[in-house]
Amino acid sequence: MDLSWTTYASGIRALHMRGGTVEALCAEVRTIENLRGWFGCVFFSDPAIDPVELAERLRTDLPDLECTGCTTAGELAPEGILDGDVLFVLFPRHAFTISPLVIDDLARGGMGDIAASVAAMREQHALKTANTTHDKPFALCLIDGMSYAEEAVTAAIFWGLDDIPLIGGSAGDHMEFRKTFILANGTAWSGRAVILIISTAIPFQIFKSDNFIPSAQKLVVTASDPDRRIVYEFNAAPAAAEYASAIGIAPGDLSAMSFASHPVVVRVGGEYFCRSIQKVNPDGSLSFFCAIDDGVVLTVARAQGMVESTRASLTEVDKNLGGIDMIFGFDCILRRLDAQNRQVFRGMSELYQQHRVIGFGTYGEQYQSLHLNQTLTGIAFGHAPVAQ
Repeated sequence: MDLSWTTYASGIRALHMRGGTVEALCAEVRTIENLRGWFGCVFFSDPAIDPVELAERLRTDLPDLECTGCTTAGELAPEGILDGDVLFVLFPRHAFTISPLVIDDLARGGMGDIAASVAAMREQHALKTANTTHDKPFALCLIDGMSYAEEAVTAAIFWGLDDIPLIGGSAGDHMEFRKTFILANGTAWSGRAVILIISTAIPFQIFKSDNFIPSAQKLVVTASDPDRRIVYEFNAAPAAAEYASAIGIAPGDLSAMSFASHPVVVRVGGEYFCRSIQKVNPDGSLSFFCAIDDGVVLTVARAQGMVESTRASLTEVDKNLGGIDMIFGFDCILRRLDAQNRQVFRGMSELYQQHRVIGFGTYGEQYQSLHLNQTLTGIAFGHAPVAQ
């Protein structure tokens, strides 16, 4: 078992555990004095840690620590891009005011009701921060990555937040695509989301970064099941065969690596966003990570250098903030697979280490009102203001 702590200038602390138990994790967190003065976010791979056991232990062993989290498709730890580990991030309440909201039953929840609940929490949060120096709010979203509801829920949350910036990530299950979990209030659930409105005096910037360029090849969805995000036909031909032909390989050779290296994108408001493919089904249809529907025009994209494009994005953020203290990031699992396929995984891991990125590998990313794929979204914190 390996346990290591990292403390950032903002006061945020990150505990990385490899090869340990839930009991050991909770015991290590208990070494912190005054747990009521912290808010915790835990990210972990389901095969390494049982989510139900972890939720129960958090409730019984750490009753003074308010905490949320989710299962992942890998972790972004201080040591770089990892897999099968646990990352426990602690926000100090002296620097951050945090208001959590659990959204129950995503499958049945009305979007108007979700927006209203978020708006009510936003007003309550404003009262909590009225007499503090924590005057800059942002929102984090953790959502079930197998809920098929991320687009509608993200839009509803953003509507309820008014002008508060939103980022987040969809929970993963180690590339099993069966069941993901959200942790909150000492319970592990599927079909839920957690929203955190967080205010601070520390300067920050939300951002997104991708590395694809649209080509001239078009794939029009001509038969689909929008509720299950399945495409049966592109251009009136079987979906898998038509996609394979567009990227120049045989249908039988399609794999997660193919989808990561040859994404398809949709144009929204003059900008392109990824609509990543999850898997090939036995009937030759394709399952997607994002919403899809008949008539949608997708463009096959080609990747540009991931390390270079990500470095450019992070360099710009660093310049805007006058220096980055650390980054809380949500990185699509398909970026990780593409990095492996193109043999730049080590370069990406080192880049994240250099810019102090921590977070997790996702089944989708939230950025403002949108649910995205094959993107890094994040919030970068600058240096804390000097007390007057």
